[in-house]
Amino acid sequence: KVTLRKDKMYEFLDRLLFIALPRVKDFRGLPGNAFNQSGHYSFGVKEHTIFPEIELDKAYKIFGIDINVVTTAKSKEECKALLSGLLFPIK
Repeated sequence: KVTLRKDKMYEFLDRLLFIALPRVKDFRGLPGNAFNQSGHYSFGVKEHTIFPEIELDKAYKIFGIDINVVTTAKSKEECKALLSGLLFPIK
């Protein structure tokens, strides 16, 4: 488990949204029903190897990643609007 805040969080989201997710085969967007009542968003990635920093020949095991985006939004609608503003590819 890792918590990222401030610059490291934005750097991770930038890499995830604009480099890693487009590398996923047949990627059609993140699920639109993954918001909870508190205004947070959760989704999973099946392979950590979508990140270009990971060398495939050195990855001895492929594992998934669960990503939780915790926001200050008070509702699902506010959270969806916030993440859409950050260019999250939500279906």
